[in-house]
Amino acid sequence: MRLPIAIGAILVASVSFNAPVMSATPTQGVQTEIATSKLRQLTINRQLWNRQKINNYRYQLSNDCFCISEFRGPLIIEVRNGRTTSITNANTGKPLNSELLRELRQYSTIPKLFNLIQNAINRGESELTVGYNPRLGYPTQINIGNLAADAGIFTRISNFEILQKR
Repeated sequence: MRLPIAIGAILVASVSFNAPVMSATPTQGVQTEIATSKLRQLTINRQLWNRQKINNYRYQLSNDCFCISEFRGPLIIEVRNGRTTSITNANTGKPLNSELLRELRQYSTIPKLFNLIQNAINRGESELTVGYNPRLGYPTQINIGNLAADAGIFTRISNFEILQKR
C-alpha cells in the first residue's frame, strides 16, 4: 500500500522540477490581465455601438486637463453621416477656430473616441479608466494618465442625442 503512495509522490515531485519557468513577473501578469480586460470591454462596447448604426448624433465633450480653456470645453460636437459637421463652444455657441479643430480631431466622433481608447491600451497606458453607456455602447468617460501629476486628460461625454436625418 505504501509503495503506490511513494511512487505517486516521486512522480509529483519530478513533474514540479520540470515545470516551465515563467517569463513574466507577477506584476506584468496582472498588467496583461488588466489590459486584456480593458480591450475586451472596448471590443464589446464598440460592437454594441456599431450594431446601432447611428450616423447622426450630437454630444457634449468636456476635458479636464492642463491645457487651454477652449480645449477643456464644454464643446458641442455634431456628427452627420458619420462625419463631424461642427464643434462649438457650449457656453458661447461660437464655432472653434481651425487650429483647435485639428487638435480635437481624435475626439470628434464616437468611432474616434474608441480609437483613442484603443491607442491608450496599445501603448500600455497604466492609468486608463473608461465608462460606457450600457444601452448604446459609446464611451461616457475616458481618463488617461494622471491629472494630478500634470500628465493626464479626463474626458466626459454627456448629453448624447441621436439626430434625425436631414
